[in-house]
Amino acid sequence: MAMRAAALAAPGGLRRLFCTNTTKPSLSFPFIPPPQAGAQPARPMAEPNTNLFVSGLSKRTTSEKLRDEFAKFGEVVHARVVTDRVSGYSKGFGFVKYATLEDAAKGIEGMDGKFLDGWVIFAEYARPRPPPGQPENNMPPQYGRH
Repeated sequence: MAMRAAALAAPGGLRRLFCTNTTKPSLSFPFIPPPQAGAQPARPMAEPNTNLFVSGLSKRTTSEKLRDEFAKFGEVVHARVVTDRVSGYSKGFGFVKYATLEDAAKGIEGMDGKFLDGWVIFAEYARPRPPPGQPENNMPPQYGRH
């Protein structure tokens, strides 16, 4: 009780007890405003194609469930949830291949930002795989691989 009274009576009150920056706004963590509507996205968009990359999947989502949900927007040729080899659960992403570009665009429009198995998922055009032998993400080659 005495500590509470002392904290409230002290200049800065409870703020001094719980904050590290009591005198001025922190300069080590400046405010960064969100990007503007016309600004470039952090990653460039992939070229439109029939293959979609779906992220944000629940660990319980199956390939059949993914196919059923995306089939509402067009003819799905193939749907696959990428799974962990040991547990068999989803790694949180997958791929959906449509028959036409128009169906793929409808699939993105219909499923991007929607709920699937209780999780918000994101759908976008898949990027092509890099050619074999080319290091990914500008990383140097690993030891033993030359």
